[in-house]
Amino acid sequence: MENDTIISGVAETIKDDSAIQNMADAVHRIASTPFSEWFPELIKTYMVPLAVKIVIAVIVLFVGRWIIKLIKKGLTKMMDRRKTEPTLNAFLMSLVSVILSFFLFMAIIGILGINTSSLVALLASAGLAIGMALSGTLQNFAGGVMIMLFRPFRVGDFIAAQGYEGFVSEIQIFNTHLLTTDNKSVILPNGALATGTMTIFSKQETRRVDWVFSIAYGDDFDKAKAVLKRLCDDDNRILKAPEPFIELSKLNNSSVDITVRVWVKTPDYWGVYFALNERVYKAFAAEGLNIPFPQLDVHMK
Repeated sequence: MENDTIISGVAETIKDDSAIQNMADAVHRIASTPFSEWFPELIKTYMVPLAVKIVIAVIVLFVGRWIIKLIKKGLTKMMDRRKTEPTLNAFLMSLVSVILSFFLFMAIIGILGINTSSLVALLASAGLAIGMALSGTLQNFAGGVMIMLFRPFRVGDFIAAQGYEGFVSEIQIFNTHLLTTDNKSVILPNGALATGTMTIFSKQETRRVDWVFSIAYGDDFDKAKAVLKRLCDDDNRILKAPEPFIELSKLNNSSVDITVRVWVKTPDYWGVYFALNERVYKAFAAEGLNIPFPQLDVHMK
């Protein structure tokens, strides 16, 4: 009973922050009290509850880490079934691990009796400041996540976006790398890429190749059409269905324009395009068909 009176008196004195002298008196009373009287009460009142809290915190730590491993394992299996990009898998696993570890840390601090409200407020303020400073980076991050989740294009696709054309060589969480046809590496931010207009040339199995060939006024159109039809039929890369489209499209100022449209497999697009240009140029010359150039007739009186 006497020990309870001493300890309660010390506690009341310590709570009074305005009396430094009382604090000194409390220290003097503790020092003058025999060790055998106040130490067992100290263990009973403070040390035992603290030890219990530490044991519970350690148990929560090990159980929490085990649960985090189970969650990460389940997410990994789910993303493997959906064949998510490896880059996104690694990033999401790291992000989930950090978030869950943070909540586990906050739970352990709460178990130990530490007030977490100030810490949470500090972290929230820091997060807001960092978010405002990195708004563009966060936009690219969100765009990268959307690209990797919905997969509008993949590595190896040929795309045109943001004024650039090239093969997708790498998809990262913040940027996408393009390799142009002249072997230049272009880095596009994912934020603009995810929200902007994009053309994917390699998405479909087939593509249409278009040309406009011109002959001079006075040349035989039927002959030119027959030559073009023969050249298209001779190229095995040009598909028979849909059949090639060859028609007179425009009577221009200095030429008669013939539009040619054929369908090919996507990988054959450029090979067919350049090959037919060369073959038409040679065939027209051999058949006596003239490829006109702009000209102007001037009549003088």
